Amino acid sequence: MNNFIFQNDTRVYFGKGCVKEYLACLTKRADTVLMAYGNGAVKANGVYDEIVGILKNAGKSIVEFSGIMSNPTYAKVQEGVRLARENHADMILAVGGGSVMDCCKAVSLAARYKGDAWEDFWAHHGVVDFEPLPLGVVVTTAGTGSECNGGAVITNEEKKTKTGRDYPQLNPDFALMDPTYTYSVPQSQMVSGSFDTLSHIMETYFSKPDEDNVSDDIMEALMKSVIRNLRIAIKKPEDYTARSNLMWDSTMAENRIIKMGKKCDFECHNMEHQLAAYTNCNHGCGLAVLHPVYYRHIYQNGLQKFVRFAERVWDIARDGKTDEELALAGIHALADFIQEIGLPTTLKELGVQKAQLKEMADSCAISQGAYRQMTHKEILEIFQACYE
Repeated sequence: MNNFIFQNDTRVYFGKGCVKEYLACLTKRADTVLMAYGNGAVKANGVYDEIVGILKNAGKSIVEFSGIMSNPTYAKVQEGVRLARENHADMILAVGGGSVMDCCKAVSLAARYKGDAWEDFWAHHGVVDFEPLPLGVVVTTAGTGSECNGGAVITNEEKKTKTGRDYPQLNPDFALMDPTYTYSVPQSQMVSGSFDTLSHIMETYFSKPDEDNVSDDIMEALMKSVIRNLRIAIKKPEDYTARSNLMWDSTMAENRIIKMGKKCDFECHNMEHQLAAYTNCNHGCGLAVLHPVYYRHIYQNGLQKFVRFAERVWDIARDGKTDEELALAGIHALADFIQEIGLPTTLKELGVQKAQLKEMADSCAISQGAYRQMTHKEILEIFQACYE
């Protein structure tokens, strides 16, 4: 394995009832809590009432920061910063999925920074040499794994760019993860979130080194777990075992453990980020469209890993197949799975306009960890192949 340094500062409280048991204690040092959430689902499913009740019983002043959208914008981050500063918040509590958590990480950084946070930390990779505003999270949707890392993906609508950065200082102080909180998530959101998890794992797996290493072994188990448990959860949405496994799969995919010693190829994420910057499409849906086409484009550059993917993740027997045939069979199995779980397979389904493809392709970042680095011309070819 390659050399690495590992650290994760987030303390996880996982399981049924963990919010009731631990939230009051975890917020005891805060007088004013900026409570952040999305577009109201937490009010409909009872999560909001439970958390507000706990905080009020603990004597906290609550400042609400609501309406955080999918693909959170920098304008929304600035709104949260104003609320945090004006109300002298001691802590942010993000209640939701990846979009809410990502937005709140950016708020926690910008609230304690006097300069241009977009320019200094998202447009360019910055140095966080100060203490961001403390952040805790209550996870209600599995998929991004944002609860156990410092990563945040923010869209700048004016610049038409969606950028992700990972600053370890933005790791939440704690993450409360009750799988029953995910029961009321619409099935389409559960499926797209689970595919985002699978994407995170694949984009780490399909990168060097390819020699025997612990990370690849863990990833194969995680991919099989996502596939198996998503199939169960689609049929039985309140199967606790399946939902708890999917929740922890999501965390394991992005808590840095599987990335140790790996170069990582997040080119599909780079491409999807720009799709979303132009169209605001669902993240997991965009990834589902891109992955099979991208992998058919590069598989020969990482042939043995794609063979291993077919054999160990999809249980495809060689049966006289050549390495190329076996590798393509694994990619075909992935494409079949995407259709099976009901995700889109074309950019046209996502509302992308053909006239936008070149501009989007030219705006994509190039992954440095890929088996073969893309050119913007190749990215355009992939977009065109994905269109319809």
